[in-house]
Amino acid sequence: MTWASWTTVGIHALPGAVHTAEIGVINGDLTIHTTWSENLAHVAVQYTGASDWYTMAGSPVPCASEEASRTFHQAVVEAVRGGERADASLEELFHP
Repeated sequence: MTWASWTTVGIHALPGAVHTAEIGVINGDLTIHTTWSENLAHVAVQYTGASDWYTMAGSPVPCASEEASRTFHQAVVEAVRGGERADASLEELFHP
C-alpha cells in the first residue's frame, strides 16, 4: 500500500471558513493534515498545538495520485488562508 501525508501549521482561518464533520465550524490558528492512500485524500484539521483532530466536511476526496493529493492539500491550505481571494473555495474543492 502506497501512502503519503502533508501537514501545514499556523494557518489563520476566518470565522466560518472551515467546517468539520464532528464539531461544525472552526476558525483561528489551525493546522491542516492530508493523508493520501488508496486513491483518497483524507483531510483533517486541528487548532494548532491541540491534540484533537477533526475531519474536514467533505473528506475524503478522490485523488488519483500522490502528486494530485499534494496539489489538493495546497489548494485546501490556500482556500483556508485566502477565503474569497483563493483560486477555489473549500466548497468547490470538496464538492466539485
